[in-house]
Amino acid sequence: MIELLIVIVILGLLASLVAPKFFNQLGTAERGIASAQMNAFETALDTYRLDMGSYPVKLEDLRKSDKPRWDGPYLPKEVPLDPWSNSYVYSVPGENGEPYKIMSFGADGKLGGTDNNADIVHK
Repeated sequence: MIELLIVIVILGLLASLVAPKFFNQLGTAERGIASAQMNAFETALDTYRLDMGSYPVKLEDLRKSDKPRWDGPYLPKEVPLDPWSNSYVYSVPGENGEPYKIMSFGADGKLGGTDNNADIVHK
């Protein structure tokens, strides 16, 4: 019985050391996924602009549109949510003379924040 108790204590100690590093890596991976998805949006948006002459009003226009000269769909699947199940924020025009802005509010789903809650803005 004492041996079993010792094994459980050792497993608990190992879990307390490994779990924080694991969850930190998970947050880093989610931020990488969001950035990769925004890169895919950038490619689709630029192709749309070449065909249509301007950027779409909303990201969903990359999948379907009734406009003439539309040669899509420009995304292979529906517009995904960010890794935290929130919609990406897309605006036309962007800030500081940029043609558009794409961003995710991060893990907390709110403007601002630090670490995993920090906004991810694609430029």
